[in-house]
Amino acid sequence: MREPRSARWLALGAISLAIFAVTLDLTVLTVALPTLATALRATESQLQWFVTAYTLALVAAMLPSGLIGDRYGRKRLMLGALVVFGLGSLGCALAPSPEAFIAARVALGLAGAALIVVALSVLTVLFDEEERPRAIGIWGAANFIGLPLGPILGGWLLTNIWWGWIFLMNIPVAILALVAVSRLVPESRSADAPGLDLLGVLLSSIGLVALMYGVVEAGDHGWRSGDAVLPAIVGLVVLGLFVAWERRAKELLVDLALFGSPSFTWGVVCTAIGVFGLFGVLFLLPQYFQAIEGLDPQGSGVRLLPAVFGLVVGAVLADRLAARVGMKATVAGGFALLTVGTLVGSTLTTDSGDGFIAGWTFVVGAGGGLGFATAASAALAELSADRAGVGSALLQAIVKLGPAFGASILGSVLNSTYQARVDVAGLSGAAAETVRSSVFAGFEVAQQLGSAGLLDSVRTAFVAGIDDAARVGVVVSVVAIAVAVLLLPARRRAPEATTMTA
Repeated sequence: MREPRSARWLALGAISLAIFAVTLDLTVLTVALPTLATALRATESQLQWFVTAYTLALVAAMLPSGLIGDRYGRKRLMLGALVVFGLGSLGCALAPSPEAFIAARVALGLAGAALIVVALSVLTVLFDEEERPRAIGIWGAANFIGLPLGPILGGWLLTNIWWGWIFLMNIPVAILALVAVSRLVPESRSADAPGLDLLGVLLSSIGLVALMYGVVEAGDHGWRSGDAVLPAIVGLVVLGLFVAWERRAKELLVDLALFGSPSFTWGVVCTAIGVFGLFGVLFLLPQYFQAIEGLDPQGSGVRLLPAVFGLVVGAVLADRLAARVGMKATVAGGFALLTVGTLVGSTLTTDSGDGFIAGWTFVVGAGGGLGFATAASAALAELSADRAGVGSALLQAIVKLGPAFGASILGSVLNSTYQARVDVAGLSGAAAETVRSSVFAGFEVAQQLGSAGLLDSVRTAFVAGIDDAARVGVVVSVVAIAVAVLLLPARRRAPEATTMTA
C-alpha cells in the first residue's frame, strides 16, 4: 500500500538531508587538511588517505549495498547505514590518531554508499511514474549541492569553532533521518529475493576500487605514472572478469540483461557523461578563484553558488519539462544548456568579472540539473521494483566514476597546457621545473625573483589551461546531446509492481 502523498514527500526530505550530508563529506575535508595535519600529526601520505579512503569505500560498497537492500529490505539497510554514518562521524571527530581517523572515514564511506544507493531504490518504489522524475530531481540536487558547499561550511566551522564539528554536525542529521525513515518510509524488498553472489561482490568491489584508485593517482601524478596506470589496468581486467562471471553465474549480483533496455543503458550513459561535464565546472573554477583571484577555499566555494542554484532549479523543474516535451528532448536540451554555458566559460581571462562567471555557471548548473535528473529517471523507469536496489547501485557506481575521470582528464589537460605555455626562459633548470610543477609554485618563484613578467606568464598560462580543459568538457557535453537524440528512447515502459510492507 502506497504511503499518503504528504508522507512520501516528507520522507524524501529526510532522505535528501542524509544524502546531502554524505556528499558534503566528499569535499568538506579539503579545507580541513592543514588543521588535521597538526591536530593528528598526520603525514602527507596519511592526509591523502583521509580523502581517498572515503571515496574508495563509497565506490566499493555500491553494488553490494544494492544486493543487500533487495534481499533483506531497503528500509532496514537504510536505518543501519544511518547508524553507522552517525558513529563514523563521531569516530572522525574523536579520532586519537591518523589510523583511527582513516578507519572512521572508511566506515563513513561504506555507510554513505548504502544511503545513496538505497535512497535511489526507495524512490523507485515510493513514487509512481508520474511523481518519480521530480523526486529524482530533488535527490539529484541533494547529491550535488554538498560538493561546492563543503568548503564553504568547512571554512566557516574551522574559522569559528573546533574542527571536530565538521563531522559532529552529521549526527543530528542522521538522527533526524532515522526518525523520519522509521516512521515514513515503508519497507520494500525484492519479491524474489536474489541470492548472494559472493564472488561477484568480491570482483566488482576490487575492480571498482582499483580503477578508482588509478584514476585518482592519475589526477595527482599524470597518466604516465605507474602508480596510476597499473591499478587502472588491474581494475579494468578484474571488472572484465566480473562481467564474464555474471554471464554464467546462477546467482547474479548484476543482471546484465538490464543493458538490453535502451532506456536503462543510454539513460545511465547520459547521466555519467552529464556528471563528467557538470563536475568539470566544480573542478576547474575553484582553482581559478584561488590561483587567479587569490581567494581562500571558503571564498571560492561562495562563488560556486550560482552553479548550485542553477542545478537546483534545473533538477526540480526537470519533471515538468519532461512531461511537456518528453524525456529525450529534456535530456538533450539540458545538455545543450550545459554545452553553451561551458563554451562561454572556455573564454575565461585573467580579469573576467564575477558577474560574467556567475551568469555562465548558472546556465551550466541549470543544464546539468535538467539533463542529469531526467536521464537518471529514464534509466530507473526500466527497473522492476524487485531489482531496484541493484539497478540503482549499478547506476550510482558508474556515475560515481564520472567525477574521478573528470578531475583526472581535465586536470591532465590543464597541466599540459600550463606547462607548454608558461615562459621559463632564462630560469635555471631547478627553478623552471618548479614553475612548471604548479601554478602556485610558479607564483612563489616569481615573487622570490621579483619578476612581473614571469608572474603574468604563470597567470596567463594557467587560465589558458582552464580554457582548454573547458573545451574538452564542451566536446563531452556534445557527445551527451548526440547520445540523447540518437539513442535514448522517447517513451518509457511503466515499472512493475513491488512487494512493500508498512
